[in-house]
Amino acid sequence: MTIGVLGQSNPAANTNTTVYTVPASVSATCNISVVNTGPTTSAVNVAIAATGTPAASEYIEYQTVIPPNGVLERGGMVAQTGKNIVVYATTSNISATVYGFEQ
Repeated sequence: MTIGVLGQSNPAANTNTTVYTVPASVSATCNISVVNTGPTTSAVNVAIAATGTPAASEYIEYQTVIPPNGVLERGGMVAQTGKNIVVYATTSNISATVYGFEQ
């Protein structure tokens, strides 16, 4: 069982980025923290998706605005084998961390 930080990324602007993929034969209970480390507002999308390109039905946050030095926290996510936690941001000053445990 893995516990703690499951994935981290500094996504490029306007690009879907897979921060974490649930490994084979496990499920994951996790949280995501998305931090705006820059001086400008950023809009972010977060999805639990089958691929690195989410379908409209897979978003759990969509165009959520994070102010400079702000944070978006989303907890209690449960994802099964093969699912991806995907982040998209309108700026490159975003840091995304997925943490939790696999079982």
